[in-house]
Amino acid sequence: MKRGLTGHYLPISTVDEICRAFVPNPLPPKPPLQLDDRLLTLAQDAALALGRLDALSSLLPDPQVFLYSYVRKEAVLSSQIEGTQSSLSDLLLFEAEGNPGVPLDDVREVSNYVAALELGIARMQEGLPISLRLICETHAVLLRDGRGAGKLPGEFRRSQNWIGGTRPGNARHVPPPPDKVLECMGALENFLHGKPSILPVLIRAALAHVQFETIHPFLDGNGRLGRLLIVFLLHTEGVLRQPLLYLSLYFMQHRSRYYELLQAVRLEGDWEEWIEFFLEGVINVASGAVDTAQHLLALFQQHRQQVRGLGRRAASALRLLDHLQHHPISTAPRAVTATGMTFNTAQSTFRALADLGIVAAADERKYGKYYTYTDYLALLNRNA
Repeated sequence: MKRGLTGHYLPISTVDEICRAFVPNPLPPKPPLQLDDRLLTLAQDAALALGRLDALSSLLPDPQVFLYSYVRKEAVLSSQIEGTQSSLSDLLLFEAEGNPGVPLDDVREVSNYVAALELGIARMQEGLPISLRLICETHAVLLRDGRGAGKLPGEFRRSQNWIGGTRPGNARHVPPPPDKVLECMGALENFLHGKPSILPVLIRAALAHVQFETIHPFLDGNGRLGRLLIVFLLHTEGVLRQPLLYLSLYFMQHRSRYYELLQAVRLEGDWEEWIEFFLEGVINVASGAVDTAQHLLALFQQHRQQVRGLGRRAASALRLLDHLQHHPISTAPRAVTATGMTFNTAQSTFRALADLGIVAAADERKYGKYYTYTDYLALLNRNA
């Protein structure tokens, strides 16, 4: 349904030119959403896909194994949308020894994303609702060092920004002026807290994401935080016990369509087409996560069977394999700390796993030779 403009323009003067900033109307949309049978069925299918993902996470022998790497994969993808060059291996190597193979600022941005997600989930588990306070606390961690450190971490912007283009006059979108940001974000907070809501949580998440991206309340980090907001809402509403749904890969694969639909909401009020795209993404990503988790379980079982054939070295190899499931890039000193085995035992056990083809030895680095759990990383990187 095309409702027309979903906000109003304000003339502003910035960067030595006059332009128009867009101030969105508060949610929910007016006239109300037209949730026909097709959209409602899609919403039900998306909820079922999330249910399967949530159920699988509870059946995993150690959900933290999957969560650890899956969160980091999302951090890499979300940061790549913003232009970083880090890969998942770069992040894991940085965590292992603080010495990545890409510019340090790139991997710090990705590492900050992981920390911001973990902080947000922890604060919600402590009882803090999704609020301006939570959003600002998360943003402060997201931009705490690296390139974003000088762009007001944890504070709403006090100057005008724009999206696309070389200046506001030719930008794709000019968000609300700074003096309207708090008002717009307050309205978004009220929408998120509105009880009871007749809208399914996935549809509220879809609406909230667009609204956040339209307001663009910070000088930097808006895209990453807007994607985290989806995860936070699903987690706090009890849809996902573990934060395992991430749409960055889907948005990257359909980037042109994603931006086109955001603009269609602002200029034409076509919320329904955006919601359809969003729900299709949830189904796609949730199903992919389930498939990845199932393949990882099968991989771990296969490798444990191989390791049991090592005779007297099997016990050490199983301990090291458990360590690698949590940290797919590791070194002998790190394995010693994690498992309690001696350095020589760790070295010889790594070589035994390499002989089985389970790990691959890489070049010498700061802390000596490091080893990569290759099949595990290949599964995580599939389609990425």
